[in-house]
Amino acid sequence: MASLSVTPEKNTSAAPPAEEKAFSPHDFSMVFALIAIWLFFAFSSPNFVSARNLSNLAVELSITAVLALGMLLIILTGHIDLSVGSGVGLLGGLAAVLIFEHGWNAPLAMLVALLAAILIWAAMGTLIMTQRIPAFIITLAGLMVFKGLHWQVIHNATIPVSVGGAENLYSLLTTWYLPPLWSWVLAGATFAVMVYAQWRERKRRAALNFPVPAKDLAFSRLFITGQIILLFVLICNQFRGIPLSAIILAASAVFVWALTQYTRLGRYFYAVGGNEEAAHISGVPVTKVVIWAFAIMGVFVALGGFLQTAYAGASTTTTGQLLELDAIAACVIGGASLKGGRGTVAGVLFGALIMASLMNGMTLMAVSPEVKYIARGLVLALAVWLDARLGNAR
Repeated sequence: MASLSVTPEKNTSAAPPAEEKAFSPHDFSMVFALIAIWLFFAFSSPNFVSARNLSNLAVELSITAVLALGMLLIILTGHIDLSVGSGVGLLGGLAAVLIFEHGWNAPLAMLVALLAAILIWAAMGTLIMTQRIPAFIITLAGLMVFKGLHWQVIHNATIPVSVGGAENLYSLLTTWYLPPLWSWVLAGATFAVMVYAQWRERKRRAALNFPVPAKDLAFSRLFITGQIILLFVLICNQFRGIPLSAIILAASAVFVWALTQYTRLGRYFYAVGGNEEAAHISGVPVTKVVIWAFAIMGVFVALGGFLQTAYAGASTTTTGQLLELDAIAACVIGGASLKGGRGTVAGVLFGALIMASLMNGMTLMAVSPEVKYIARGLVLALAVWLDARLGNAR
């Protein structure tokens, strides 16, 4: 695919651009749900709102959200990936073994694991599309194969991410923090870019005679986003600053957002998931698009594997367990349709935050592992039910 840029043809109609309706409580339903969850855990366990725990929550969110962003691309095309959790364990363990047992430097070990992930996931996408095998079956097989390979790679043992306790790039992924002053600089620059991007998008849509969001809706979204950024920086600076993992998540989110909103490939993701046959007739290279989605998913699985393993400090046989379900649930809670063709980065981030908050809060309350499994299962079932109801409503 030589070019991923897209330049829509200008609509020559003289009619003025239509405005979307003003916002309703439904637009911020996830925010209300998140506030309710936080209030519950804040009263049940006061440590939940401590600066240290919220900083840890940011790291945990980064792991779930990075995987969910990759899963979004798969779901947009109408497919699913059940191998994510096992892949996280395998790739994180591979890098750890290369560093700890073979003396490789961290950047090279992580690069090898990343390239392996891209090749493996691209191969799965190719197999799914060329052999017309359901993604559910191929990725379910991958789940079992990757789990077995992970255990073999780490010899069913615990493999640290560093040698002799010395810090390296791998271990710093979840232990390095941006200093408070630079945290404010980064937050201000981020918000300024968001304001500029929204202004430019409104201007572009108006020029093309596309629907333009109502001004009160646009202002409310920016205001709430600004408040969230301000609160996040205030809390993080009370501990050590913004975690490196949160910066990685932000960069990943911007990448996926730009990919889905401003590139031809991103438009193709929605087109294939919305109606694969119509997309094919329209000239969309459906097979290549799906392979691209899986190859990019490989990047996010590797990144999630590094973050998860670094956060634990070592690769074990349980690393990455059930993370695929958290990623899928985050996407569906965030408004992505399991049938494909619908989903946003902002929705996925909120869905991931809800999942991470639930897991973090239950850990602070010393909830037993079996209850955690039940809770995750119920959340996933609720997410799929909501997806079905919203799908029927639309």
